[in-house]
Amino acid sequence: MHRKIGLGALLLALSWQAWAADYPAAGAARAIKNPAAGWDHLWHEVLIDITVIGVIFALVMTWFLIRYRRKPGDPATGNAPKLSPAAAVAWVVIPVFVFLSDDLYIAANGWALWNNFRDVPADRMEVQLESGMYSWDYTYPNGVRTQNELRVPAGKAVMLRMTSRDTLHSHWIPDFRVKEDSMPGRVTYLWFYPDKPGEHTVTCGAYCGVMHSYMASKIVVLPAEEFKTWLDQEAARQGVPGKTA
Repeated sequence: MHRKIGLGALLLALSWQAWAADYPAAGAARAIKNPAAGWDHLWHEVLIDITVIGVIFALVMTWFLIRYRRKPGDPATGNAPKLSPAAAVAWVVIPVFVFLSDDLYIAANGWALWNNFRDVPADRMEVQLESGMYSWDYTYPNGVRTQNELRVPAGKAVMLRMTSRDTLHSHWIPDFRVKEDSMPGRVTYLWFYPDKPGEHTVTCGAYCGVMHSYMASKIVVLPAEEFKTWLDQEAARQGVPGKTA
């Protein structure tokens, strides 16, 4: 009986690993196109993993409670059922193997997503960002400047090259699952993929002073043609010569 239990658990663990080895490819590939989709995919994997493992172990514990409960006529105290050495080792090694291999799988998938995130699409639009107490200043490739509002075209990757004029800030866009520090004397970057029109909140993710909580901005995603029209109009209004992004 114990041998069958150990063999069944081992087969379950091996099946789990075979599934895990093939599954991360889709999430990692999507992250190249859209970081938010990749991180959401990984988060869903984590939820599925902990749910499946939690249910399995809850069922096993429930079975133990029922199988080895005290029955009428049993003595108040007695010797616990003894496992063979092989079964005892199996009940220790196999759960550890399942947990560790699953953790390594999640970590490897997260690492792959992170590496893909650092590989910015070649057809991106780049915007310069200078942070300061307590605002975000954006400069488009054609020289147009905006403060605390970034307008971008839908369906095109957007990269922010960031620095700070005073202290450490952190440009955080929760809807796009990206956050990166901006700091004096150093250029950092992040990118995101706005796939459809809409508005998204930007906030500072690093405490930067007494007005930190007011350091909010927004990203307005426009249809491509509407964005081009707006950018040209802003260039004319600000008297900035240059090409549209």
